Amino acid sequence: MRIVAHEYSPKRMVWVAQRRRVANLLALAVLTVVAERPMHPYEMASVLRARGKDREMPIKWGSFYTVVRNLEKHGLIEATESTRQGGRPERTVYRITGDGREEAEDWTRELLGTPEREPTGFEAGLSVMGGLDPDEVAALLRRRLALLRDRIAVQRETLEVERGEIPRLFLIESEYALAMSVAEEAWTGALLAELTIGTFPGLDQWRVYHQNTRPTARGHADETGTAERARLDRGGLAG
Repeated sequence: MRIVAHEYSPKRMVWVAQRRRVANLLALAVLTVVAERPMHPYEMASVLRARGKDREMPIKWGSFYTVVRNLEKHGLIEATESTRQGGRPERTVYRITGDGREEAEDWTRELLGTPEREPTGFEAGLSVMGGLDPDEVAALLRRRLALLRDRIAVQRETLEVERGEIPRLFLIESEYALAMSVAEEAWTGALLAELTIGTFPGLDQWRVYHQNTRPTARGHADETGTAERARLDRGGLAG
C-alpha cells in the first residue's frame, strides 16, 4: 500500500491510502524504462542495471519475470511480438499501455511530492538505548560511525565513476542516498560526542541506574537501581 494523496486541516494532516495494482517499486522501474520504447524483459533488466538501479532494488530473475507478468495481467504493459535469435529462447517484447503510463506518472508524483515516515532499525534502537549502559552505547555508536564512513567512501567513489558514464538524471537517487549517509554520520557523531564528554542530559543517572541494577551474586537487582529506574521513568533523564 502506498500513500498517494493528502488533505490538510488546521489541526492535523489526513492521509488517504490507495493500493497500487502492482505494489512493488521494481514495477515502477519497469514501467519507466518500457515507457521509453518497447523491450523484452532481459533488455529491461539490462537498462536498469546500466543505470545503477540494481543498487536500490535488487533485480532477481525469478521475481523480475513475476513483476513483468503481473504488469501485463493488470493491463499496464502488453505484449507486441515474440522474437528469437539463433538458438536462444523466444523473447516477448512488451510496450507500455495508456493505463501503465498514467500509473507510472501518478506513482512518481506521489513518491516525489509526499513525504513518508518509514522508521528505521536505527530509530528503533535509539528509542530503547536506555536499556544498555551508556558506555556500551558509545562503543556501538563508534562502530556504527566507522561503518558509515566506509559506506560513504564507497558511495562517493562509485558516484564519481558513474558520473563519467551515466547522465545525472539517472544518478540523482544515488546523490540523495549519499547525502542521507553524510547527514546520519554527522548526527551520530554529535550524539557520540555528547556521551563521550558527558554533556548528554541525565547521563550520570543513566550510568548509575545500570551500575545499581546489575544482578548481584544472588541474581537480584540492587534496590537502589529499582528506585533509580522509577525516578528515570518519571522524567529524571531530563535533568
